[in-house]
Amino acid sequence: MLAGVELGGTKCICTFGTGPDDMQAQVEIPTTSPDATLAAIARVLDGWGFQSLGIASFGPLDLDLASASFGSIISTTKPGWNGADLTSLAQGRPFAIDTDVNGAALAEGRWGAAQGLESWAYVTIGTGVGVGSVSAGQILRGAGHSEAGHQRVPKLAGDLFAGCCVYHRDCVEGLASGPAIAARAGKDGRDIAPDDEAWNHAAHAIAMLCHNLVLTTLPQRILIGGGVAMGQPQLLTAVRRHLRESLAGYGAAARMEDLISLPGLGERAGPCGSLALASTVAV
Repeated sequence: MLAGVELGGTKCICTFGTGPDDMQAQVEIPTTSPDATLAAIARVLDGWGFQSLGIASFGPLDLDLASASFGSIISTTKPGWNGADLTSLAQGRPFAIDTDVNGAALAEGRWGAAQGLESWAYVTIGTGVGVGSVSAGQILRGAGHSEAGHQRVPKLAGDLFAGCCVYHRDCVEGLASGPAIAARAGKDGRDIAPDDEAWNHAAHAIAMLCHNLVLTTLPQRILIGGGVAMGQPQLLTAVRRHLRESLAGYGAAARMEDLISLPGLGERAGPCGSLALASTVAV
């Protein structure tokens, strides 16, 4: 049996099972301070007889096995969470830890809309913008993990919106995250009409991100999920349009409807991602 923990900026989801068709228990915990949140998660895990644990967390994360802070959250905008060590949650059992988007990408390859592919990307649009990339069946890794959501991209002509990323202002996250869309529109996201121009600007930024992915990590499919994307079906149509115009026929990209799509697991991609990570170290 596997256990998974998906740590998000507002809530954490603990899951016990083996996959999307076998989730025997699931507990949601609000994300507050590190001490309170991790203690609450540990209490849940104490009641489950799991063999291995998958930890899929917001980041950035230190994933260098040789580092003294391996498995810790670093340089995050989440107050109080810098340096939070997540490895203790494993309680001495085998565990795997990665970003929430890398976990979701793995889950989509195992059970979702990336089955049968060799390379794909999972993009989440929500409180932030994250990208998980799988290349030749392996999570893309190098000097850390992918932070493609913080790429600086061109804006639409005449766009004077400064962006709201606390690090880079007008990176993709600063232009297309839920808070960025709300700031541009001057109202809560739930109150923004589907035809509001704020969505078009967000779609353009996401398309520019996809343009860069298509020409660098070479995904056969880009799955766009997260609360914002899943709640605004018109967004993907606009992303495809902007991406088609931007690529201008260059390269050997697939049909836009095949290249840009929703995740097959829908809202379950995150929790399933933690189980997918656990399965990589299952005994």
